[in-house]
Amino acid sequence: MVARIRLRAWQRAALQALADARERDFLAVATPGAGKTTFALTAARRLLIDRAAQRLVVVVPTQHLKLQWSYAAEDFGIHLDPNWSAHDGTLPSDVHGIVVTYQQVAANPDALRPLVRTAFVVLDEIHHAADSRTWGDAVRHAFDPAVRRLCLSGTPFRSDQSTIPFVRYVGDEAEADYEYGYGEALADRGVVRPVYFPRINGRMEWSTADGLTWRASFDDPLGRVRASQRLRTALDLEGEWLPAVLEKAHRQLLHVREGDPTAGGMVIAMDQDHARGIGKQLGKLVGRPVTVATSDDPRASEKIAEFSAGTSPWIVAVRMVSEGVDIPRLRVGVYATHTITDLFFRQAVGRLVRFKAGLRQQRAYMFIPDDVRLRAFAMGIAEQRRHNLRKPDEREAPERDPEAEREEEQLALFSAISAVAIESDGKPLEPVEVPDDEDGEPIPGLVGDDDDFSDDEFVLLPPNHDEILPTPAPDPALLAPPRAGRSRRRELREMNSARVRSLVHSTRRGHAEINAELNRRVGIKRITEATVRQLERRLEAADHWIARGRPPG
Repeated sequence: MVARIRLRAWQRAALQALADARERDFLAVATPGAGKTTFALTAARRLLIDRAAQRLVVVVPTQHLKLQWSYAAEDFGIHLDPNWSAHDGTLPSDVHGIVVTYQQVAANPDALRPLVRTAFVVLDEIHHAADSRTWGDAVRHAFDPAVRRLCLSGTPFRSDQSTIPFVRYVGDEAEADYEYGYGEALADRGVVRPVYFPRINGRMEWSTADGLTWRASFDDPLGRVRASQRLRTALDLEGEWLPAVLEKAHRQLLHVREGDPTAGGMVIAMDQDHARGIGKQLGKLVGRPVTVATSDDPRASEKIAEFSAGTSPWIVAVRMVSEGVDIPRLRVGVYATHTITDLFFRQAVGRLVRFKAGLRQQRAYMFIPDDVRLRAFAMGIAEQRRHNLRKPDEREAPERDPEAEREEEQLALFSAISAVAIESDGKPLEPVEVPDDEDGEPIPGLVGDDDDFSDDEFVLLPPNHDEILPTPAPDPALLAPPRAGRSRRRELREMNSARVRSLVHSTRRGHAEINAELNRRVGIKRITEATVRQLERRLEAADHWIARGRPPG
């Protein structure tokens, strides 16, 4: 049972704004690492306790985030089922709600409509509803009956093609009901870390389908297609640029771990094969295998959870770690992907910003190719870091090159030849501090090959004096799942399945007949609808049947 919840000032203000809002829809935009999940679950808990909502439905972008939300909800006394499917029927009475992905919603929106009629719906990273028009239509159809809808995002977003359901627009910009930016979080201290951007230049050479060979550094102006080819050449596993940057980033991580022994690093790769190749290169640097989490790996979520709770130095992923995943110990990143959008870049950087209590000067570092587009994105964040009370000027996305319509075809018909990392003055990469803004300010704490990793700036902070607010006394029948629920429910289902297999073997009856008899004994239609107590009773009935040789009377 949750007795007290620690809330930051912005979370209290956002909760008040949500309570005062008259509309069913509320959009909260808060910088990654600020605590959007805590804000949303606090709001859900209050609505459940007040009986303003009877269920909670959370929608997330990825499978791993389903687990992350369900774990977080347990700390609030809320039992969310991350394994729910459209075939499961009604929810057990001791389950407060479900976590689903946007892809699940798009696959069967009709299955969710009956469930959400009395539900509070949280749409995490709501901009994903615009990944396709079909997804947006499905989200609108599935959650139109909801009692209340809370939309969350880590960064401001716009609608370039289709509007996003349940979001209010001014022009093509989404208008937030509450916004808490990176600059504000830095100013509040103890919320997020300052992030610095070592930019690595290079000399790249590649050939195209027309037989021409191109040579360019990141300083040379190129159209969009050629710029993308140059970037992909730099990121090529066979070149020299990527290994040089990985080595520099690894040395930076070793330096950070002198003061923060559990600090970790993250590489965002282009695709699954690229991620596995980077994993091998990092493994050679580290001296042992590093974590690689890709969507085609059935253990990906488990690997991310193990990395988050452990002390191993590096994790490599494509998109699974770039958005929403909470790994507070990440301090160093390498942006090794060809995905060039401000939103994706900010979400990736957001994995590095979460503050860790007990350390001072928690700088984080994202190593990036010195591509003009990435440089502009980094500048926007660096501006907030330097002047954390002033919002940055609006920056439009780079104009679309006329050749962009043929970009994918062009990119498929080029071949990387070489890529060498260089400093901004054209010399080979040396262990010197690299500026991360146009003013040439050096990055504090950036190490070189000859540094001894000594650093006396990591000292303990005084205890956190954030206000601790009591929440209303919960209704024990509503917010008291037995042994938290998820793990106990999974254990009981496995035990029930084992008993059914034993009965099938000893009685020569079919699975369906035995399951139907046991379900009848506890008053359920299917096992997915059973409460923990009903699963326990079902198990007792099965044991009685096995011991007596006949169904319980």
